[in-house]
This record gives sequence, C-alpha cells and structure tokens, in this order.
Amino acid sequence: MLISCTGINKFYQDNHVLRSVALTVENQDRIGLVGDNGCGKSTFLRILTEKELPDAFEHDEPAIAKAPNLRIGYLAQNAGLDGSKTVQEEMNSAFAPLREAKQIMQALEAKMESGLTDEETDEYARLSAYFETNDGYTTDVRIRTVLYGMGFSEADLSRTVSGFSGGEKTRLALCKLLLEAPDLLILDEPTNHLDFQTVGWLEDYLKGWRGALLIVSHDRFFLDRLCTSICELERGELTRYKGNYTAFTKLRTESRERQQKEYEAQQREIAKLEDYVARNKVRASTAKSAKSREKQLEKMERIDRPYTAAKQAKLQFTYSVVPPLDLLEVKNIDLTVGSGLSQKTLMDGISFTVRRGEKIGIIGENGAGKSTLLKVLRNILPHKGLVRWAAGTRLGCFEQESESLNPYATVFDELHDRYPALSDFEVRSLLGQVRLTGENVFKETGVISGGERAKLCFAILMMEHGNVLLLDEPTNHLDLATKEVLEQALCEFDGTILFVSHDRYLLDRIADNLFVMENGALERFKGRFSAYQEQIRRKTEAEQTAAAEEKRRKAEEDKKSGYRSREQRSLEAKRRAEQKRIEQEMDALQAEQNTLQDSLSDPAVSGDYGKMQQVCMRLEEIRQQQDDLLEELILLEDA
Repeated sequence: MLISCTGINKFYQDNHVLRSVALTVENQDRIGLVGDNGCGKSTFLRILTEKELPDAFEHDEPAIAKAPNLRIGYLAQNAGLDGSKTVQEEMNSAFAPLREAKQIMQALEAKMESGLTDEETDEYARLSAYFETNDGYTTDVRIRTVLYGMGFSEADLSRTVSGFSGGEKTRLALCKLLLEAPDLLILDEPTNHLDFQTVGWLEDYLKGWRGALLIVSHDRFFLDRLCTSICELERGELTRYKGNYTAFTKLRTESRERQQKEYEAQQREIAKLEDYVARNKVRASTAKSAKSREKQLEKMERIDRPYTAAKQAKLQFTYSVVPPLDLLEVKNIDLTVGSGLSQKTLMDGISFTVRRGEKIGIIGENGAGKSTLLKVLRNILPHKGLVRWAAGTRLGCFEQESESLNPYATVFDELHDRYPALSDFEVRSLLGQVRLTGENVFKETGVISGGERAKLCFAILMMEHGNVLLLDEPTNHLDLATKEVLEQALCEFDGTILFVSHDRYLLDRIADNLFVMENGALERFKGRFSAYQEQIRRKTEAEQTAAAEEKRRKAEEDKKSGYRSREQRSLEAKRRAEQKRIEQEMDALQAEQNTLQDSLSDPAVSGDYGKMQQVCMRLEEIRQQQDDLLEELILLEDA
C-alpha cells in the first residue's frame, strides 16, 4: 500500500463537495479519476498531496495513511516553475540528491591523498553504491530523452523558463516530474497542451512507469490506454470500477440499471405490504397478520432512490441561409505571428478550397499555425493572398481562450448585451439549456471555470446561427458528458465545420477531411483521423524497411564491387584494427571494474583504508578511461 485515505469530507460554504471518500492506492495501480467539472476531483488531489486539509464531519474522522518515505509527484493544472532558471537547471534539480552525492564524493576524493577517516571511507562507499544504483552517470541522457520525447530541442536547454508559453511550462513541469520518478505520480489533465505525437510518447513512457499513477483526464483515449481502474466522483461520493474507461462506462450503466430494478422491486413490495396493512389492520380476523406485516415494513432496510444523472447541456446548431456549394477559396495566403522585427512567418503560399457540408479537422504540432489559420479565415489577422467566402456565408466562431468575452461582465449580461432583443426569460432559458443556472449566471465571466466559459461560448454560438462553424479546441475544458453532447450536436449539424483539436476521439468522429500542418506546409488528407494514423504508421514502417533495405543493398554492392584503392583498403584495415583494439581494451576495463566493485564488499578491503583508497581511485581512473575510449570508438565509426 502506497497511500490510503478514509472518511475524507470537504465543505465549501453549504456545498458538501466530498462525502466520506475512501481510496487505497497500491504500487503499480493505474487509476483514472473522472467526474463532472466542479465535482471535487482537483480538491481531492490537493487533499491527498496535503496542499489542503479535509474537514471533520460528525463521527467520520478523516485519516490518511502513507507508506514510509513515500514520494508523491503532483502535476496540477497550473503547475509553476522557477522562471529565472534555464531548462537545464530546472531538469538538473530533479536529480538534486544524486548531484549532492556526487559533490560529496568529489570532495572526499580530493581528500584521499591526505587520508580519510573510517567514517569518511564508509560514507564514500555508501554514496558510491547509491550513485551507481540510481544511474547517476546517465542523468544527462535521461534528461534529453524526456525533453526530446515531450517535444523540446537541444537549443531549449539553455533557454530560461520564463521565455516559454503557459502550455510549454506545463510540459516542462511534467518533464521534471517524470525525471524525479516519484512512487506515486498524480497528473491533473496532463494532455491539455500536448500534440498527438507527444501524447503518444507520454502514453508509451507511462506504460512502463514503475510506480503508481493517479490521473485526472478528459482524454478517453489516454484513459483507455493507461488505466486499469476508474474512480468516479459523483455527488461527492467515490466509486471504483475495474478496467479502463470503456469498461467503466459499461459497468456504470449496468450498475445503475441493477440499482434501479432493485429499487423498483422494493417499492412494489412496500406498496403491496402497506396496502395489506391498510385493508386488514382494523379487522379482528386479520389484525394479527397486518401487525406482522407492519413490523416487516419497519424492519425493512430501504434502498435509496438511485441517482439520476444531472440534466446535460442541450446543444443544437442551426442556420437558415444555405450557401453555395463552392464555399471558400483560399489562394497563396501566408501565416505570420508577431509584428515588426519579431514577426515570424509560419507558412506561406497556402491554397485550398472548401465545399459546403465538409467537416475538416485541422491538426499539427503546437505553434504550427492552426489557430492563426482560423483567424486569417475570419479576416481578423493581416495576411497576403486571397480569402474569399461565398455570398450567403455566415460564420459561427468558438475561440480557444474565450478572447471575445468581457471578463468583467456577468454571464447573463454577456449574452444579453450581444442579443438585446432577447427577453430576460429567453436569456435565462438559453443559459439553462447549456446548464448555466442559478447564481452562476450572475458571476463575472472572468471568475467562472473554463468549462463554464466554454458553455457560455456555445450559447453564443447557437445564437449566431452560422452555416459555417470555425472552432478552436472546443472540447479543451469540457467534462466527458458535455463532450459527448457537443459531439452529437456537431454530428447532426449539416453545415460546414473547420475545427482545430487535439481530441483524437472528436477528430475521428466528426472530421471527414484533415488539414495537416507540418514542416511549414499544409496538406489535405481525405479520410478519418484513424485512417490518417494508420497511414502514418504504414509510412513510418515503410521508411524503416526501405532504410534497412538500402543499407543492406549498399553493403551487398560494396561487397560485390570490391573496388577500392590500395590507400582506401589500407585505411579501412587500420580502422578495423583500431576498433578491435579499443573494444578489447574496453572489455578488459569492464572486467577489472566488475572485479573491483565486487571487492568493495570484501571485509578485507572495506576494513583496510589503504586498500579502499586504492580501489576507489582505480575505479575513477577506469571510468575516465572508458569515456575516452568510447569517444574514440564513436569517432572511428563516423569516419
């Protein structure tokens, strides 16, 4: 057991957010935590990580038990880093204990000539074993492996953290957590700022995670690939289901149906008993029997009425004007960001057409220009080239960051100010349709949650009655239930859709075409996202096969031709001889290193300071010689 909690309650004013929540996390557990926005998922994670305290409730005293020396890594939705440090410095701090051990070892090595005390000798042996066991010599390699996998480059290592965007900082924070390798890794929406390639790398990396995982995510693909159990927070109560997300949805449905049947059967039994008592209680001949049934009713353990899920948002996108078949012509446009000397061209010479009724997903790495393209199509960014919409086109737009909302206006006023012809009742009805109700409609848009802002934007989008929808990451802040409602509404919409998304499920369900933005160009893929992924997989396999075949063919040609000058043959012979010499020397050094390391546990050595000093100094010499020989070997192979 890594961590176990029982009786966790939390109140916010009169809202009982967590109700006697209990959870046990074992080593190697892969747990997904799901629930509606605002149900208390992040609150529960903060309590587990002791960033917030639970509340006592009646006789239910909260208790959290942890394994000794448990290391917990927590990636919050707004993770922070030291902005003054470089990326290299931040990543190095993940190995602070190892680096501290190395510094102490170096200090002790410097004292070896003048002599070490018995305590210092023991300390050096302990630190050396710790350093070796925890792969202290490979920290730089591990740092680069994780950073490259998460989409960073060698040049980023020297950049200061403050120069990165919010999404990039979140990725850096995740990189640092992965390098720290805690026993329990807690991730709150880890895929929000990741592209497809990076998400795929992260999934593969976490599949081999040695510790336990506790993940809050709205990415159903992510949960399906990683999780072996799902915990649902509903009305403050936590229920755990075995299996991934797909299994969870099936088990939850079956559980609710079973509970409903049991409840209805008991209600029928109760009604039958109550009717019998009412009809027979006053009759002498049946009074005793009626009294018996009355006692039966009193003793019966009543089944609570099963929970009926809260009403979901109702989204429907309609339009009245049907545009021409040839809807959009784009010719030789450029995509630029910044201005003046800092202006940067992302793409130029982009041309494409869009026909009525097409649903096009726009994909690409972060920074490729996806959101910029949508803004150019809306003519709100300056650009070269032609963007021509057909007559009768009416655009409906959803922005990723809700940029057009007034942060100081209330939800109610934001909608009413845009559509003053609507009555107060109509405004409240429309907001109720997207499940913005009660006091929430009188909160400022700048303080409501991201999911609530998204719902307000969908209410505005429905009022725009666009026959073309331009959507920028429409599912980013939505809970799973609202995502499904949105997906259904977009499926039923028979107009045209161009949308940017990292939601693989949404892309596969909605888009019949893809605009793929990469390497400074836009290419069109005709087909579903799953077909695109399969094409990429086949292409990668084909390239690898072709490269292997070309290498084999070249080797065969070189072998058959046999044409090399006397000088070339002489140089090649010398290179092979030098390689063989280096490999033999490295083998000998490795054998000597193994023998010396084994001798450290020999009392005859560990108890003799002089011998211990000689062994440690020789081990350090061997490590340096191995590094030098490895560099020589690499240079020879590249020659």
